[in-house]
Amino acid sequence: MERKIKVVQYGVGKMALYTMRYALEKGCEIVGAVDINPEIIGKDISVVLGGNPTGIIVTSVNEAEKMLKEVKPDICIVTTMSLFNDVYSALELCAKLGINAITTCEEAFFPMNSNPVSVKAIHTIAKETGCTITGSGYQDIYWGELISAIAASTQRITKIKGSSSYNVEEYGIALAEAHGAGLSLEDFDQKIASVDRMSDEERKNLIDNCKYSPSYMWNVNGWLAEKLGLTVVSQTQKCVPQTYSEDLNSSTLNMTIPKGYATGMSAVVTTNTKEGIVIESECVGKVYSKDDFDKNEWTVFGEPDTTIVVNRPSTVELTCATVVNRIPDVINAESGFITTDLMGEATYKVKPLNEYVKSN
Repeated sequence: MERKIKVVQYGVGKMALYTMRYALEKGCEIVGAVDINPEIIGKDISVVLGGNPTGIIVTSVNEAEKMLKEVKPDICIVTTMSLFNDVYSALELCAKLGINAITTCEEAFFPMNSNPVSVKAIHTIAKETGCTITGSGYQDIYWGELISAIAASTQRITKIKGSSSYNVEEYGIALAEAHGAGLSLEDFDQKIASVDRMSDEERKNLIDNCKYSPSYMWNVNGWLAEKLGLTVVSQTQKCVPQTYSEDLNSSTLNMTIPKGYATGMSAVVTTNTKEGIVIESECVGKVYSKDDFDKNEWTVFGEPDTTIVVNRPSTVELTCATVVNRIPDVINAESGFITTDLMGEATYKVKPLNEYVKSN
C-alpha cells in the first residue's frame, strides 16, 4: 500500500493512549475515534494522547456509523470490553461496512469455543463485505505463539501448564468487575464462581445461546489446541477469589476494597485432548498490593521439559504493540472472522505498516 493506513480508534480509554500513539509511530493515520464517555465526546484525541490538537474529534457511539462511512478507515482498533457479546455491536458494524477490525477483547482471541453463534454471524457478514475481524493482544504472543514455539522444539508432549498474572487496575472498570474485584466472598460465589458448578450440558446450553462468560484462558486453551492440531474432548474452568489481608484502594473501581473481600480472581482452565495432551492454564487478575507484580510462566512437559518465565512484563504496552504490529496481517488475511493462529507468526514491523500490506 503506497499511502498510510487509515485507522479509527474505537474506545478511547487507557489502552487507546498506547494503540493510537503506536499506530502513529508506525506510520498510520488516525482518522477517527469513538467512545461512550460524555466527558471526552466532542473533544480532540489529544486529550488522551497529549500534545497539540490533531483535528480528530471523539465521536459518540451513536454517530459511529456515520463517521465511519465518511472517513472510510482501513481498520478499526476496538479497545473496549472483554467479552464477545460486549464488543459484538462494534464488530458487527465494522463487518457490515466492510471495515477490517482488530480488538483487544480477550474472548475474541478464540471465541468459537465460547460464543460460536455470534462468531458465525460476524464471519458471515465479513465474508460478504470482504473484510477481516479478529482478536489479538498480550495473549497472542505470551499465552499463544510463545507456547507453540516451545512445543515446536519438543519431541513428545504430555502436558502444557501455564500461569499469568496482571493488575486489573490497568485495564479499566469493565475488566475489574468481570474479575469480581470489590465483591464480598458471598457475592463472588454467586456472581462469578457459580458458573463453574454447572454441568457440561448446562454450559453447552449457555454457549449455544450466547450467554456463557468464559475466563480468558478458556479461549487461550482453544487457540493453543487449534494451533497444535489437538482435538479437544473436554474443558472445565474453576474461578477462585483472591483476597488481601488489608484494605486495598482501587482507583479504577473508585473504592476501597475491604480486607477479606475479593480483589480479583484466579481462573484455572483444564483441557483434555484426544491425543492425551492436557492443557492447564491459569490467569490471576486482581487489584495489586504493593508487593504484587505481573508474571507469566509456562512449562511444556514431555521430552524434554521446558519452562519459560517472564517477570514484570509490561502487559498493557505489550498488548497494544502486538495489536498494532498485527494490523498488516489483518488487512492481508482472508475475509471473515479469522483467528490469529491462521495469520502466521506475529512479527516486529520495522518499516511503516503500509509497506507490509499486499497489493490487491
